[in-house]
Amino acid sequence: MTRTLPTLAELLTLAAFSGAEVLSGHARLAQPVTWVHVSEVLDAARFLSGGELLLSTGSLLAQASAQGQADFVRSLAEGGAQGLVLELVQGFRDVPVEVLGAARLYGFPLVVFRQEVSFARLTRVAHARILSARGEVREASLSPLLDALAETGRSVDFLQGQLGPLLALPTRPRTVLMGTLDALLQTNFNMAESARRLGVRRQTMYYRIEQLRAMLGDLNDPKRQLGLHLALELTRSEAGEVMREERPHT
Repeated sequence: MTRTLPTLAELLTLAAFSGAEVLSGHARLAQPVTWVHVSEVLDAARFLSGGELLLSTGSLLAQASAQGQADFVRSLAEGGAQGLVLELVQGFRDVPVEVLGAARLYGFPLVVFRQEVSFARLTRVAHARILSARGEVREASLSPLLDALAETGRSVDFLQGQLGPLLALPTRPRTVLMGTLDALLQTNFNMAESARRLGVRRQTMYYRIEQLRAMLGDLNDPKRQLGLHLALELTRSEAGEVMREERPHT
């Protein structure tokens, strides 16, 4: 039996979304949500493919003009987003009149949390529900490739080719930079969300990504990103254990 994508109304019933208040767009809560993104940028609409729910602290939105705030909501509504979730802790203490007015004008779902919440937890539970509806299990999707590399004895060479300069580092910088790379890949290089996940400042992320580029080269190419993602998965597998055993201790 094929399950359907969850609606925004269904996601709001999940325990992680407890305390969420719907301020507008009630008539559209029954629309399916295709994905959940964390974004602070004001031009987020250009990244949308349709059906997304956006999570934001409103840090940059709070700095925009009244017209800019209204235009932001309009761009999301016209770009196909299914709603905007604002955490009213950092950027705003209350929803600006312009934001709420635009949301009501377009019948756009605006949801708020009046306390700090974990965006990582919200995205995790929402994505689990979305992927279960699609019949997808992300963690298992790379298994055939990992197994093929291991069975052909190419795991170690592949790891060296993708992550060699990082693997040669002493333990502490290797762990920090590989964790940073993993966070960047998992968030599609969203600097704000990566910094949030790692608990560091955004300036720290810019410093680390320059280190990564200097050691690994171009990080923008999709094929390169896929190779790096697969290599990081391998470091968490038995092949990664072999690499650690073969590498001289530092």
